[in-house]
Amino acid sequence: MFALARFRAWIEAVGTLFHPPHCAGCESPVTALEWHCAKCRAKIERHRLKAPLCATCSEPFEGAIDGTFQCPNCSDRRYRFVCASSAFRSRDLVREAIHQFKYNGHLHLRHPLGEWLADALADERMRSPGIDALVPVPLHPRRRRERGFNQADLLAHLAGKRLQLPVEALLRRTRYTTTQTRFHRQERIENLRGAFSLTRRAEPKGRHLVLVDDVFTTGATVDECALVLRKAGAASVRVATVARG
Repeated sequence: MFALARFRAWIEAVGTLFHPPHCAGCESPVTALEWHCAKCRAKIERHRLKAPLCATCSEPFEGAIDGTFQCPNCSDRRYRFVCASSAFRSRDLVREAIHQFKYNGHLHLRHPLGEWLADALADERMRSPGIDALVPVPLHPRRRRERGFNQADLLAHLAGKRLQLPVEALLRRTRYTTTQTRFHRQERIENLRGAFSLTRRAEPKGRHLVLVDDVFTTGATVDECALVLRKAGAASVRVATVARG
């Protein structure tokens, strides 16, 4: 399926030889190395996450807080991952870019999304301890066939290349689950219970790993993945996503 994704990317690249590039947000002309025009980039920056943020899930807080704090959603729950970092709120053009990439096959958008994921990985919480490998959250084979690619895998490889971090497929999805978008937090947890396992040659023991996905919503998916890795001996598990809900 990765070969299919690469073929689609090649088709898109060839297409730019005949059609000038356009802004992914408003269709205005941009240079070949740009994905959004200056006006749309300014709109996107409005949704960049800035302190103060929840130390665990990066939920932003509108107010003045000194030091670290936990949001109400995290204070009453014990996650199996240490913390989750995201570059943006999933709003407006940020959410549109993710949806166009993920559901409509606009694979050229993997490039700005990969850059934004690299921004999330630059969070100081990701620096100590260091990162031994990026681990994409896997799709069930059926879902991957439907989509043609795993968005987390593509983004992890782009960010990994930029930051010189290895990417390892340590997890597989063993049970097909219905979409999480309609569920509340507890329903998401139940829907995902036991849905992941280690791949055959996975060796997480003693390693500091970072799970990678496109969006962090309730944390149910990455928490279930972190549980599998911690049970297998991972020293720590953190999370990096392009955006959070």
